[in-house]
Amino acid sequence: MFGVPGDFTLLLNHMLDQHPGFFVGTSDEQGAGFAADAYARLRGIGVVLATWGVGGLKLVNSTAQAWAESVPVVVICGSPGLGEREGDPLLHHKVKDFDTQMRVMQDVTEYAAYIHDRDSAPRLIAEAFATAMRECRPVYLEIPRDVVGLPCGPLPDVPPPADADPDPEVLAACLDDVQGVLGAAERPAVISGVLVARLGLQGHLDALARATGYPVAETLLGKSSVGSDDPWFKGVYAGAASSDAAVRKLFDSSDRVLVLGAYISDLNTGLFTTNIDRAETVISHQKITYVGMRAYDGVGVTHLMHGLVDRLGATLPDSQPAPRERPRFTPQPGVALSARALFETLRSRLGHGHTIIAEAGDSLFGSADLRPEESGFLATAYYASLGYAVPAALGAGPARFDRRPVVIVGDGAFQMTALEMGGMARVGVHPVVVVINNDGYATERPMMKGAFNDVPRMRYAMFPEAVGSGTGVKVDTEDGFVAALDEALADPSQLRLIEAVTPSDDISPRLRNLTAELGKRV
Repeated sequence: MFGVPGDFTLLLNHMLDQHPGFFVGTSDEQGAGFAADAYARLRGIGVVLATWGVGGLKLVNSTAQAWAESVPVVVICGSPGLGEREGDPLLHHKVKDFDTQMRVMQDVTEYAAYIHDRDSAPRLIAEAFATAMRECRPVYLEIPRDVVGLPCGPLPDVPPPADADPDPEVLAACLDDVQGVLGAAERPAVISGVLVARLGLQGHLDALARATGYPVAETLLGKSSVGSDDPWFKGVYAGAASSDAAVRKLFDSSDRVLVLGAYISDLNTGLFTTNIDRAETVISHQKITYVGMRAYDGVGVTHLMHGLVDRLGATLPDSQPAPRERPRFTPQPGVALSARALFETLRSRLGHGHTIIAEAGDSLFGSADLRPEESGFLATAYYASLGYAVPAALGAGPARFDRRPVVIVGDGAFQMTALEMGGMARVGVHPVVVVINNDGYATERPMMKGAFNDVPRMRYAMFPEAVGSGTGVKVDTEDGFVAALDEALADPSQLRLIEAVTPSDDISPRLRNLTAELGKRV
């Protein structure tokens, strides 16, 4: 559980103190929300705790991101006691009325409940957690401080919803239709989306690929839903933002495509530059599957994939493939560091044993061709909130202590949440943080130039000293960056920050293609 204590949560925080290590304090509530989000992406559910008003309303952005990107986060806020509300006083942290925050949270969560009665509390709490895990969405619980600690009954078992399983005839018809469409293909392909990871379907995807031999790509938001060492894995397909030209050509030319759990969003499709004929495509979401223009309501991606695996007689994998050899990068001594060289260096060195966390912007698009292991890549590739990557490392570390977080973040986004590095060492998290210093918002400059894209200049390499954790170094050449990264990766005992200076007008080829498209629309 991540959070910031406040007077409306103090009793709950005191009770949590009886379980050392369970509550992880952060510098800011939004950082706590992002940390819980990252933890949930890797472990299936995350929890964030904050005080009502000034704390809870700071969590709206991270909670909105969790809803947009299907992340099961439980948001808990301590609020004024029942007795304190009598007469509608002007209590501190209050906005419009005592229900303002509840109304706001209802708009960005799948379920919201006010826990004020000991008899209903177990049921409401159980329903909240069950909803978060079943729907892959955030939920909200608000608890008045004068009911914390009251005795109540045990948590009940929450039955699944009545429509959890589709009508068998509808499922059979859908499977027949899907197999008919794919069976007629000359150049079939599969695109894996974020729900494959969220719903734990990686093994079924692996089995389908083994049984069919279809090439598999993933979306930006679904990156690492496929193991990059799998022989059928081709890369990220996102139109103009695809991981490479060969991937784009292969999937642009496919005549039948099976899209599994992917959002057909602007960033996932490279601003809709993908070339997929909807009439010849199977698109399976969480609760509905489309075969061309035919809809099979209630047949979600889980039902479809389980059904296809059964029909094909495919078997789930019992081991991981051998790691692919990483491409080599040889730096040129004394040559100024470019975005291209930076990402080629990262690609040659990152993968197994790492959780790669890429910030929105060029950190994300430049990372499209990195080769993480399965579920080893985190990014907000749809909602695209800046400031996610650094606090996400605080959540990713405890979620997977066997993998070291490696953060790739631009200088503008780093400034938003950099202080969250200060709390990492006390929970045993020692990431590598690569700060791309190009003096501002590189994503926006190609769209529209102006001083508004410049950020205050800071000595990023000195941040570890300022927060009392780790060491930092500043580099501006290819060989300097390679040496700094190798040294950082070889030292898992502390946070290592690398300030990587690149020209202000230099961006990755993928971002250049994408921003050229964006510039036409601004």
